[in-house]
Amino acid sequence: CQSAEAAPCAASALFRPQRVALPLMERWYYLALDLFSIAFPLAASFEPRIAYWRKWRGLFTGIGVMMLVFVAWDAAFTAQGVWGFSDRYTLGVRFLGLPIEEWLFFVCVPYACVYLYEVMRYALHKDVLGRIARPLAIVLAIALVIIGLLNLDRFYTAITFISASAMLALHALVLRSAYLGRFFIGYALSLVPFFLVNGILTGWLLPEPIVWYNDAENLGIRLGTIPVEDSIYLLFFLLLTITFHESALKRARGDRA
Repeated sequence: CQSAEAAPCAASALFRPQRVALPLMERWYYLALDLFSIAFPLAASFEPRIAYWRKWRGLFTGIGVMMLVFVAWDAAFTAQGVWGFSDRYTLGVRFLGLPIEEWLFFVCVPYACVYLYEVMRYALHKDVLGRIARPLAIVLAIALVIIGLLNLDRFYTAITFISASAMLALHALVLRSAYLGRFFIGYALSLVPFFLVNGILTGWLLPEPIVWYNDAENLGIRLGTIPVEDSIYLLFFLLLTITFHESALKRARGDRA
């Protein structure tokens, strides 16, 4: 612009699209995924048929216990470079080396998954997997522990598979939990939104992943962009959460189911 036209040019510049807008928006992506995950279940929590809000005590006890385990695990793996988080898609606020969005993940995702579990319980009055649930849990526990022991040099694979195996064995052989059949159905339902959210976290639809993985520490098998270990990770943290959720439901009912 010439000097006589400087003022109009400066004014018009205020209304031109700014190229920095998209990068600034990208920093909110992980937080947006967290909020997207919990938005509908939270809004539906007060619906009278499910009455999810009445079950919050056991739910949040389970989430709290699960976070004690998984946040420590997450922080250790992040420090060791087993996985990490993109600065491009996070706000930059970290505690124990983990983005604030990762902390919220451990609240939003189990909240949403247990909501699906409760909807399934309401819709399916019959435990359709009841008779095969314990044998299925035992077979799955054996398979997982074998894979874990054969891959002790891969931290993510070994710890995830062995831990999930131990949790399944605890429920099948020690606690003899009557809700294992319902859990397996709820887990299968949860895989659908989990893979949608986790797919985006691991790079689906994005130029680079929000959460990256060191493939030397896993089997290198991907379901799309998602390491296969993530599906077992979900099984472990969801079963741990539901253990306390179901315990509270049992006390409320005053029965042995």
